[in-house]
Amino acid sequence: MGKARLLVVEDDLDIGNMLKIYFSGMEFDVDVAVRGSDALERTKQVLPHLIVLDIMLPDIDGYEVCRTLRTNMRTSHIPVIFLTQKDERSDKLQGLELGADDYITKPFDIEELKLRVQGAIRRSERESLTDPRSGLPAGRLIEDQLRRIIRQKGWALLDARVNSFEPFKDVYGFVAGDDVLRFTAMLIGEVIDELGTTTDFIGHAGGDNFIIITAEGKADAIRARLKERFDNEVQTHYNFMDRQQGFMQAPAADGTTVKVPFMTISVGAVSPSMQSFADIREITELAAEARRQDAASGG
Repeated sequence: MGKARLLVVEDDLDIGNMLKIYFSGMEFDVDVAVRGSDALERTKQVLPHLIVLDIMLPDIDGYEVCRTLRTNMRTSHIPVIFLTQKDERSDKLQGLELGADDYITKPFDIEELKLRVQGAIRRSERESLTDPRSGLPAGRLIEDQLRRIIRQKGWALLDARVNSFEPFKDVYGFVAGDDVLRFTAMLIGEVIDELGTTTDFIGHAGGDNFIIITAEGKADAIRARLKERFDNEVQTHYNFMDRQQGFMQAPAADGTTVKVPFMTISVGAVSPSMQSFADIREITELAAEARRQDAASGG
């Protein structure tokens, strides 16, 4: 996997810079926000794997930031560690009641904070809560969402998969492949920001497969916009020569090379207005079949 993304929300510039330098040296990709509103905006743009959150901030406090994260379907899974000067029992309980994963008081031991950060990220991945490459909900969190919607009306599930991803990864390497997965996750988030709602859910089902749960009335527009933007923007992941010729050369089993088209994204959709579903497996199977039909038809 790529570097774990850490968002530090701290208005003390010295502490923020110290944490950025320290965790960057530990192979984390670290971003620092000094205001709670900035933290929420950056979290929308790129999902961090974990947030270290100060309570005393110049605009909205850390409690409100945590509450907003936990009530948004797309950010509710992100582990949060409170970092604050408050050490009263009531303050700790308030943070934990809001869904914080841990609580450390200042002055703090940087080694202890490191271990708690690493432990929270490992727990999240071990429990199949997030995909380590995209930071999106995975495994159990996706299943929980499917169980939530199966008896409801008015939703649509979009099953999206990147075509020609494996040949691309074979030629360009797994690091470039992980970049494509992060690009896809970010692109889906931007399309949902543009056309969806804060209650929409985005998940990484594994490999090059993503799912979106949205309102049925928004599904067609999201699907069309996602496919359009993916086709236009994915070419930045290819080198200049491949972009010039409009395809890439990939090794074949017989030792020769074959022309492989640029990656595209296929998207299938299902909704309860199309039919009723007996269980969550039926939802995913029919969505995958719709996605395969989309791929076979060339989109």
